[in-house]
Amino acid sequence: MNAHVWHGHATKLGRRPRAAVLVGCTALVLGLTGTSAEAGPRELGRQVLGANDGWASEGAGTTGGSAADAEHVYTVTTWAEFKQALAEGGDAPKIIKVKGMIDAVSEGCEAFVTGGYDLQQYLKDYDPAVYGNDEVAKGPQEDARVASMANQDSAIKANIPSNTTIVGVGRNSGILGGSLQIKGVSNVIMRNLTIEAPLDCFPKWDPTDDNKTGNWNSEYDTVVVYGSDHVWLDHNTFTDGRYPDSERPVYFGKVFQQHDGLTDIVRGSNYVTVSWNRYENHDKNMLIGNGDGLAATDGGKLKVTMHHNRFEGILQRSPRVRFGQVDVYNNHYVVNEEQKDDYYIFGVGISSQLHATDNAISLPAGTSVGKALKKWNEAPLTAENNYVNGRLTDLIAVHNAEIPEETLQSGAGWTPTLRTKVDRPQAVPGIVNRGAGVGRVC
Repeated sequence: MNAHVWHGHATKLGRRPRAAVLVGCTALVLGLTGTSAEAGPRELGRQVLGANDGWASEGAGTTGGSAADAEHVYTVTTWAEFKQALAEGGDAPKIIKVKGMIDAVSEGCEAFVTGGYDLQQYLKDYDPAVYGNDEVAKGPQEDARVASMANQDSAIKANIPSNTTIVGVGRNSGILGGSLQIKGVSNVIMRNLTIEAPLDCFPKWDPTDDNKTGNWNSEYDTVVVYGSDHVWLDHNTFTDGRYPDSERPVYFGKVFQQHDGLTDIVRGSNYVTVSWNRYENHDKNMLIGNGDGLAATDGGKLKVTMHHNRFEGILQRSPRVRFGQVDVYNNHYVVNEEQKDDYYIFGVGISSQLHATDNAISLPAGTSVGKALKKWNEAPLTAENNYVNGRLTDLIAVHNAEIPEETLQSGAGWTPTLRTKVDRPQAVPGIVNRGAGVGRVC
C-alpha cells in the first residue's frame, strides 16, 4: 500500500515532532523533545497523557503514536483502510485519524453466513422442549453457526499495535460494529471517537447455562485491553447505538443477547486511564479482570484509573473489579427508571482493591441505594465522599443495612497518588455532562 494516499493531514517534519500534553480537560502544558519547547495546543494526534493523570501516567507515561513521522500518519474513511493502516509499519509510532463513521459490517450479517446456517432452523433444533437442557448445543446448525461466527470474527476485529494513537476527526467520526483489540501491546491512545458496540450476528444458545435453564451468549467486546499496558481511553462515546438491548428479541424465554462488554480490561493488563468518556445504554459495561482463577496473571496488575466519565443507561459493571488497584473518582452515574430494580454500579470481586470516591450518582425515586454496590467476593473497598441525588451518602453503610447478607468491609488498603484535580462531587454532574464524550476534547 502507498501510505501517502491517506496523508491528507500529514506534513513533513524536519525533526521528531514534539508532543503536547493534555491534563484532564482543563489545560495544555508544555511538551519537550530534545532541547526545544513550544507552548499552546497541538493537533489531537500529537497530544499525550499528562503527568499524574491516572495509572497510565506511571513511569514513562502514555504517548501513543505522538512521535509518528509523516509516513505513519493516516486519514481513513473505510474499515478496510483502517485495518490496513494498523497493519503498516509494525510498532513504529503511528497516528490514525478516523474521518466520518466507518462501518465494520457494511454488508450486513448476511455476508458472514456459511454452512447453511439459518436462525429459524437453529431455534427449531435447540428448542428446550425438543433438545432439552442436559448438554451443550451440537449438530449441523451449531457447526454452521460456529463457521459463520468465524467469518464475522475475522472481519470485525482490528488489532491495535503498540505506539498507536487513534483519533476521530471533528464531532461525528468513529466506528460502527468493530471490535478493537488492544492485545499484548503497549502505549496506545484512543480519543474523540463514537464507537457503536459490535452486534454478534450469531449468538450461541447454551442449554446448560443459568442452572440448566439456558442462555444466549455473545462474543464481541467493543474495546478489549488484553495483556497490555499504558493505555489511555479519553473523550470517546461508547454506545449500543442503533441496536439497543431493549430491542433485542426473546427466544426460549431469554433475551437474544448480541452484545458483550463495552470496555474490558483483562489478562494482566496494567496502567490504564479511562477519562472523560460517555457510556450509554448498555447492559454489561466494564470488566476489570475476567476470571477468579487468574491470580497468577492478574495479581499485582489491573491498575486502572477512571475519572470524569458519564454512565447513563448502564445496567451493571461500571466497573466490576477483580484483583486490581482501581481508582474511580469524579464520575457521574445516571440510572434510568427501567433499570432501577436490577442495576449495580461497583462490582466487588476477588482480591479487588477498589477505591471509589468523589462520585455523583443519580437515581430515580424509589431506587435502592444499597444496590449501587455488588459483592461477589470478600474484598474490602474504599467508598468515601460519594453523593447520591445531591446528598452525601456512605455507600458501604447503606449497602450493609439494605443487603446484610452481602456485608462489605471498608478500607481498600491503598491511597491513589496519580490524580489531577479532584472536583467537588456536587459539581461533578455539571462538569462531566459538559465535558465528557466525543466532540468535547480540548
